[in-house]
Amino acid sequence: MTVHSHDGDFRAEVVPLRPEEHREHHREHDAPEREHRSPVIREQDGEILDAVIVEETPAVPVDSPVVTGERGGWLQERRSYLDTAPAVIPTWLRNKTEFVENSKLGARYYGHKAAFHAARTPVYALRLMSKSPRGTARLTRRWYLWITDAEARPVMAKAAAQADPGAWMALTTMQTKRTGPRRRQSLVVAVPAGVLVLLAAFLLPGWALAAAAAGVASLLGLAGRDGDKPIVSRYVSIHIMRPLSSPEVEGALEAIGVKGKSDWAEPIQTDGPGWRAELDLPPGALASTVQEKRAELAGAMRRPLTTVWPGTDTDAHPGRLVLWVAKQDPSKMPRRLWPLLKSGQCSLFDPVPFGFSPRGALVELPLMYSNVLMGGVPGSGKTSAVMAIAAAGALDVTCEEWIYELKGSGDLEGLKPICHRYVSGDDDEHCAAALDGLKALEKELKRRKAVIAELPVDQVPNGRKTYPHLAARKHLRLHPLLAIFDEAHTLFEHEEYGKEAGEIAARLIRKARAYGIILIFTTQRPDAKSIPKGVSDNAMLRFCLAVAGHTANDLILGTSMYQRGVRATMFDPSKEQGTGWLARSALNTEIVRAAFITQEESHDIGRRAYALRKAAGTLSGEAAGEVVERVDDSTLVDHLRAIWPAGEDTMHSHRLVEALADWRPDLYGAWVATDRPVEAMSEEELRELRSARSTMLSNALRPFGVRTRQINKRSDGGGGKGVRFEDLPERRGGVEDDPDDE
Repeated sequence: MTVHSHDGDFRAEVVPLRPEEHREHHREHDAPEREHRSPVIREQDGEILDAVIVEETPAVPVDSPVVTGERGGWLQERRSYLDTAPAVIPTWLRNKTEFVENSKLGARYYGHKAAFHAARTPVYALRLMSKSPRGTARLTRRWYLWITDAEARPVMAKAAAQADPGAWMALTTMQTKRTGPRRRQSLVVAVPAGVLVLLAAFLLPGWALAAAAAGVASLLGLAGRDGDKPIVSRYVSIHIMRPLSSPEVEGALEAIGVKGKSDWAEPIQTDGPGWRAELDLPPGALASTVQEKRAELAGAMRRPLTTVWPGTDTDAHPGRLVLWVAKQDPSKMPRRLWPLLKSGQCSLFDPVPFGFSPRGALVELPLMYSNVLMGGVPGSGKTSAVMAIAAAGALDVTCEEWIYELKGSGDLEGLKPICHRYVSGDDDEHCAAALDGLKALEKELKRRKAVIAELPVDQVPNGRKTYPHLAARKHLRLHPLLAIFDEAHTLFEHEEYGKEAGEIAARLIRKARAYGIILIFTTQRPDAKSIPKGVSDNAMLRFCLAVAGHTANDLILGTSMYQRGVRATMFDPSKEQGTGWLARSALNTEIVRAAFITQEESHDIGRRAYALRKAAGTLSGEAAGEVVERVDDSTLVDHLRAIWPAGEDTMHSHRLVEALADWRPDLYGAWVATDRPVEAMSEEELRELRSARSTMLSNALRPFGVRTRQINKRSDGGGGKGVRFEDLPERRGGVEDDPDDE
């Protein structure tokens, strides 16, 4: 291209450095060019006035053939294929339960359709007969047009209008040839039909004539049908969603702010009772963001909130979105029944049924060697979740169940008949009873720990903990113990009992699970005050229902779970009661809807569990009519403080032992027992007896860090081993922490 100046003084010619057809090729494959530029004067009248000198370096490719050629080899490609290959035989053919359910569904569907239309057959017949006049008129008109050859009339009229006699005569002859046979055929049919009608009128009974007339009227009604008013009633389920499509998904993502092109990892496919879409979001977009905007996504897709479930694929990358859309609105579908609702038993050593995933799959909880923390706003469905666990414990006849329902609503009262301990209420006495229960659990933990510590190694092959074969030995009393503290914040926030309860609960939740003691804590106010840090940090299984913010979310599910995209703020408690995030670990989470058990059904389960336990002989505590006494968690130090004489700074050990035996003979009577009366002993024997009693007290005080020392009391026998009051530590209950139990 040549460019001239306005005054014609100079001209320049522009030559493209690269042909147009190669421009894209160079843009993709050439490395960035390094340019060395230096200003030069441009030329005018043979003189250079201004110019730029460009030096191009050779292009360097950035895609190495070695890297681009790496595909892992033949074996690795086949192994990757097998890892992700679909099943040869679909699950509904391999899974007996699923096959039976699908078969029952098909039989129920077609049986209902057949019965539905069979019951309406008389209505259909009446509708047909009501259309018979119109059908008669239509058939008569068609017969008349056929027998008169009405189709030829326009052609004959045109020939007559053009005054063409030859054409008109030819058409008339042709019409006669066509209409003649039609009249004769009509006569051949009409005469026998008329004769048959007359004979039937005289020979057939009335019911036969009526049936024949109805049949003829129905046939005539078929010809008189109206397309806008079908004879057969139709029912279309309004709950069936339209099939999921890629334009719908991409449009909805763009509507909620995910801009750019998404790459589909897999085609949209049927996944259980819904559709599954798997795609890679545009660079920079995270699947967790879509999860947080679940309500906006459902609105953009014009689908009910309960049918749209965005998720992530942790095995791929944070930008991989897995969207599952239900074919039917779960909130309008029949309730999925808890598997053990009507029959069956379970063992807490095996996973127990808890709820269902959005896809309808059963979700089980491994309660043994675990503990559970649940939380959610009021009305989010915590009662449903805790009821499913409590009912499972009730149907294990070896399980000893303790329930502390600190809301006072009686939601778990249906299981009271089988409970070893049952408390319902939110007053001071109920909180005191819950604290006493924690103390009793800690005492039971100490007993179980001592029993298991004495067992030979071959009976505890995988560590010193409770096993099914140990639980079966009744004399060891190592059976599962399920302790539920519903609305635990009522106890932990109590002014008098809260602090001590939090300390005991923190110790228990760290160590009790190994010894068959399963703790369940629920709260509707998940914050640092309502759930002690020691409890929230050491929970094994976590179930978070609808919450208001990220703080409550992370308190229940664990630190940084909100940032990872596991956000219970996405749930609507008014529409998704009982639905929450179940976290088995930081990397193992799923959405679960806890099985709903009505109050009436819980009472039925309680009665069935009571009968099972009575037959097995495993009723205990309040269920067996026993009176549960308060736990005496006082220690030797507390007893010494109780019997210490006022005004005394020191006391001889043998005097303290004698006082203890007089006050609590059930505990210390053996300490003063002798073979013969003290009065008959000599002075030497008395000194030996006092020394032995002093030694017993010294050994008993050693775990508390109290050392006996030589004291001299002239008014009380002179010198001897004794205790100073100031050496007695302040009261401290509970079991000492043992790092080996963690």
